[in-house]
Amino acid sequence: MEFEKFEEIAEQAFASLPDFFKSKIENVEVVVEDVPSQEDLKRLRLPKHDLLLGLYKGIPYTERGTWYGMNATLPDRITLYRLNIEQLCRTEKDVESKIYEVLIHEIGHYFGMSDKEIHAAGY
Repeated sequence: MEFEKFEEIAEQAFASLPDFFKSKIENVEVVVEDVPSQEDLKRLRLPKHDLLLGLYKGIPYTERGTWYGMNATLPDRITLYRLNIEQLCRTEKDVESKIYEVLIHEIGHYFGMSDKEIHAAGY
């Protein structure tokens, strides 16, 4: 799939999030990269066979105090890894579903949830 098409699907996935979530999300950018950096993989200590599909970097919403945003604050970042997601999918519809699933998972991290809590919630 072309990079631009993947980005378009990611934008549509974000736009289709429930308003309840979108209204609470602030100072977050969603970006697409082909694969995770070696630095991120090393930092996360993932087994070599694991495919990292997305990554949240930032200050979770639940940890933002009154100090947050008092100075220039870089946006948090949710990165979707295109080639890893595509490797798990057979059709464009599968890609759309997986992007939405990964986006929801990473938004869970934005809201301060652990992987265990996110999986318990069904993502």
